[in-house]
Amino acid sequence: MKHYSTTTVAMLALASSSAFATQYLSVEQAQQVIFAEANAFKASTLQLTLEQMHQVEKLAGLPARSVAWRVIAAYKDEKLLGYIVLDDVIGKFELISYAVGLQPDASVRQVEILTYRESHGIEIKNANWRKQFVGKSAGAGLSVGDGIANISGATLSCSHVTDGVRRIAAIAQVALKK
Repeated sequence: MKHYSTTTVAMLALASSSAFATQYLSVEQAQQVIFAEANAFKASTLQLTLEQMHQVEKLAGLPARSVAWRVIAAYKDEKLLGYIVLDDVIGKFELISYAVGLQPDASVRQVEILTYRESHGIEIKNANWRKQFVGKSAGAGLSVGDGIANISGATLSCSHVTDGVRRIAAIAQVALKK
């Protein structure tokens, strides 16, 4: 029987866990896809207060999960077009990186999958599934089975991305809405 060193085993495990990783869009590419008409983007970190976190949890029906959020404001000249919030959620075992484009009124403009690392469930990348989010806000229609269809074989990815979008829509409602 062949014995492998701890380092060899760790390297094989790392290689196998990222063997399915596919980057579809960089953050810069997502900015251009979501807000093609924008001519300026300004990145910042949104820091939620404790009160805002409670409001997000109440509105989303989910834990706020973090105080700090990566936000990019999109502008056409001096006019605010909206925001992009970047996030990661667990699929089944691995992280799914995605971007949510939001209108200034906190409704969802677009959802883009940036990187998908799972071996199954990539169907969430399909434009028809992602289109279900457009125009929705935190209040209603942002749950699998209530406005968002499930995809057989991608149930966890669907549920977790949908929950993430609902959380981001609540954050937008509480802290970004103009």
